[in-house]
Amino acid sequence: MLGMRRQSSKSKPVVPSLETARERTKAVREKVRSSLTNLTPRENIYNLPNFLTVTRLIAAPVTAYLVVHDQYTWALALFAYAGFTDLVDGWLARRWKLQTVAGSVMDPMADKALMIILTVTLAVKGAIPLYLATLILGRDASLAIAAIYYRYASLPAPKTFMRYWDFSLPSAEVHPTTVSKYNTLLQLVLIGSTLALPVVAASGQHAGFTQAIGLHNVDLHQMMTYYQWLVAGTTAWSGLSYAFLKDAVTILGSNEELKAKQGARGRAIIGVTFGSVVAAAIWVGFTVDEKRESNAKEEVAESSR
Repeated sequence: MLGMRRQSSKSKPVVPSLETARERTKAVREKVRSSLTNLTPRENIYNLPNFLTVTRLIAAPVTAYLVVHDQYTWALALFAYAGFTDLVDGWLARRWKLQTVAGSVMDPMADKALMIILTVTLAVKGAIPLYLATLILGRDASLAIAAIYYRYASLPAPKTFMRYWDFSLPSAEVHPTTVSKYNTLLQLVLIGSTLALPVVAASGQHAGFTQAIGLHNVDLHQMMTYYQWLVAGTTAWSGLSYAFLKDAVTILGSNEELKAKQGARGRAIIGVTFGSVVAAAIWVGFTVDEKRESNAKEEVAESSR
């Protein structure tokens, strides 16, 4: 009897300890489930549209290399390939529902890589004025600085270096403004026509080309100057539009107050940085470019003597 009493007295604490263990296990299970549901979903970024976008990224430095070595025909052909694949990968993504946030980031990145590299190359070779190159490059630099801020501010915790560069983790979406879309097209036409101008001039069809499009006694170089002014205006307008339009960038998340603060800070970054770029471009146009143009005219005059 005494042994049985001792056993029963020892077994009584087991029941509350089991209940406590069950409750702790249940609590841990609920925490794990809630953490799993809060994880940022990943996207399948390995598809044909994204592959074509990557090839456009590779084509940018190759095209610049051809321009440096005065291989304008091949450079123009590769530039045309980049423009064609830009249309194709967008159509494929929409047709087969292959849109990804990574693709929405890489697609304009490929366009800008092509524009930046060729703008620098053509400006160094004197094919486009420095003020225009300052505007184009400064706009992209301003938007890039803002994009760095947007990415870091909107990235879900933990904000690690690896997660920052993992574009399968969406945090913000960029919606190009209407004027930005037109400006991108005008810039691409500018680069394409600048590459085509030496090819047309070398073929000896300069006058025939202007007459074919209904223009007589018009210099193609003068036409390019007018077009450069148009691109400069739309570039300035495009950059400033990101500083004023609130729906240009959509920050993902549920904290609306925090998203509003992040958006205002990002637009302020664009306004300050790109406003400085516009001022610098005006100064370059009235000083450096004018001196450059006068020196070119003097060289032409001396060579004609």
